[in-house]
Amino acid sequence: MSAPDQPVVPAAPVAHHKKKKAPTLYLIIFYKLLKGLLFALVALKIYVWSDSDNLQDSFVHFLEKIQLNPDNRFWSRMAERIGDLTEVKLVWAAVGTLIYSSISFLMATGLWLRIKWIGWLTIGESAFFVPIEMFEWAKSPSKVVFGIMLGNMFVVWYLFKFRDRLFIHPE
Repeated sequence: MSAPDQPVVPAAPVAHHKKKKAPTLYLIIFYKLLKGLLFALVALKIYVWSDSDNLQDSFVHFLEKIQLNPDNRFWSRMAERIGDLTEVKLVWAAVGTLIYSSISFLMATGLWLRIKWIGWLTIGESAFFVPIEMFEWAKSPSKVVFGIMLGNMFVVWYLFKFRDRLFIHPE
């Protein structure tokens, strides 16, 4: 109990961080989850290829399946180099791809939880690939590359523009 001559001061209000609805953010989260799953499957495919005797043909067939032009200078040089890869190098490539897949899953989880630094990581990762995709699309136009490039540009724009509304700001 307080002494009768001291005024009672109400407690300071507790600040609550209420997440605002952001359907576009959920679309980006889904995109990152899908990307993580895709790269996990690619890692698995690379690992399976590590045992293959005819790696070059398998790679060209894979490119055709995902609608990338295997006659493109970049992909044809990569197919030539793939023929020289050893099993150990392919396993390492699978591990690296799996790590990248894990980063995509981390970004999706961090965006779901509205963690500020994950927002910046996602902006940086998406922005990093835009010039590469622009260059690749300019050399050999492809609907897939164009779609990925537009998707990454949108992610950068949206997360940067609405960063103050989307992410938790510690006080």
